Amino acid sequence: APAMRSLLADPGRYVRSFRLFLESSTEHQSMQAFVERQLPDLIASIGNGKSTINVLSVGGGAGEMDLQILSKIRARYPGVTINNDVIEPSADQISKYKERVAQASNLENIKFTWHKETAKEYESRMNAEKKTKKWDFIHMIQMLYYEKDIPATIRYFHSLLESQGKLLIILVSGKSGWETLWKKYGSSFPLDDLCSYVSSGDLPRMLDSAGLKYQLYELPSHLDITSCFIEGDRDGELLLDFLTETLDFAKTAPPELKCQIMEELRKPGCSEIRDGKVFFNNNLGVIVVEP
Repeated sequence: APAMRSLLADPGRYVRSFRLFLESSTEHQSMQAFVERQLPDLIASIGNGKSTINVLSVGGGAGEMDLQILSKIRARYPGVTINNDVIEPSADQISKYKERVAQASNLENIKFTWHKETAKEYESRMNAEKKTKKWDFIHMIQMLYYEKDIPATIRYFHSLLESQGKLLIILVSGKSGWETLWKKYGSSFPLDDLCSYVSSGDLPRMLDSAGLKYQLYELPSHLDITSCFIEGDRDGELLLDFLTETLDFAKTAPPELKCQIMEELRKPGCSEIRDGKVFFNNNLGVIVVEP
């Protein structure tokens, strides 16, 4: 039988499965609802008395959420200059981000700087240049999975906050189907060194031991995985790859493991069955860390 390989070994398939995940889930909608409803209160004092607000996006991807966050900051502090620095290792994502900025109409007063590097590379470069730039708002959306030492990453970026600043972290929730699936079967999946499993359930312990103050929010979200149960369905196979981080999971997983996963995905710990459809619990956890 072919060996199971990490989905990240095939970047093209990974991107296709990720796009399908976004189309099939309410991930962006639930983040947008948070940005609309809760973010304005959280940023209410980050720019008090300032003529410039510095924002750092760690793992900004293609910028979709970044621009929504920036529009809220701009609405709260009209006329203030916003410096938005983006740390993003993927050249492809940066070019999509730049296109998005070029097409947007309401970005006057916002200056963008992109750094094609990982969070770790950024930290090393700043330390080498003996620079400690301070930030009013730092956000890490769905990126901590790619960090080797998560507590150290959080401590470093937290140390860059201004006295009124905020650090926003979004991850899958400790109450999500991801948590159930990965705690039970993560060791059976071919996760390579690029990625580690962490949820919002793991963060309080790390933050408490670092003595940091924070608030936690739960964002409801779901993912329609009905197609995963249709034998040979191409979308279903892509979503299974995404859920297990495995390239061609349906074709390369040992039959017993595949059977266990398909059963697990239908159970209440992972999903809810409504009107004949299977909705995977894709809840997100938001952690806002105080300076």
